[in-house]
Amino acid sequence: MQDGPRPWLAREAGGTDGRRHAPATARNRDAIAAVLADVLPASGSVLEIASGSGEHALHFAETFPGLDWQPSDPDLAALASIVAWMQEEPRANLRPPLMIDAAHPDDWPIAHADAILCINMVHISPWDATLGLLRGAARLLPDGGPLYLYGPYLREGVETAPSNLAFDQSLRARNPAWGLRAVEVVANTAAIEGLALQRIVEMPANNLSLIFRRDPRPD
Repeated sequence: MQDGPRPWLAREAGGTDGRRHAPATARNRDAIAAVLADVLPASGSVLEIASGSGEHALHFAETFPGLDWQPSDPDLAALASIVAWMQEEPRANLRPPLMIDAAHPDDWPIAHADAILCINMVHISPWDATLGLLRGAARLLPDGGPLYLYGPYLREGVETAPSNLAFDQSLRARNPAWGLRAVEVVANTAAIEGLALQRIVEMPANNLSLIFRRDPRPD
């Protein structure tokens, strides 16, 4: 089974203090962290796009104390959840969340990131959000900087799990602009922006980790 929709779109349960809980986070965070350990730089800043409840940011800030973690989201309730989690479980390297709409990269209120992370957004947002994510990542990342994507994808020549096919149908029924994307389409679009697909890692629950690197800029 796939992890499910983006937490802030799924309207997961939240406490009276504003904290939201995404059950998928507890299931996938350690597997994601194991991949990130080989992807992230030893120091610097990490921008997370579509942070949702903020639980991933909280966990990864603790797991990678040498990195400054910058969560973000376009949803006010998600931003409030991130702040509430920060107040409940402070992390010295976790920054206050930014309001960022992935679809509008020219408006992102940040000028640089040493790495960018996006979990479970690509399939449950319009394609414009992915285009903006790729364009924004190409602008912010240094040469060789990683863009990490996680979620369910389609792959040419690889049979799609029945659960992912059903998930794709349910997403498109809810919103025709949503749905699982093909790795090849995302990779080709990323290449146009100067991001090369370096590695694909198969993850639990029929998900994938896609690791891109920023191509060197011309002198």
